[in-house]
Amino acid sequence: MPKVKTKSGAKKRFSLTGTGKIKRKHAFKSHILTKKTTKQKRALTHVGLVSTADENRVRAMLNI
Repeated sequence: MPKVKTKSGAKKRFSLTGTGKIKRKHAFKSHILTKKTTKQKRALTHVGLVSTADENRVRAMLNI
């Protein structure tokens, strides 16, 4: 059997915490920032966690 490859898009977007949870960044922070308020942009800066509903799907993409 060949090795199962990790999805390269997921590899760039997610990382594990020390306790095994999956960290993610917020969307809508890359471009067209002039129309967004400073408060909105600052709130999108903080790192979030993947929800428990999506965690199994992300783990499958990362092969963990």
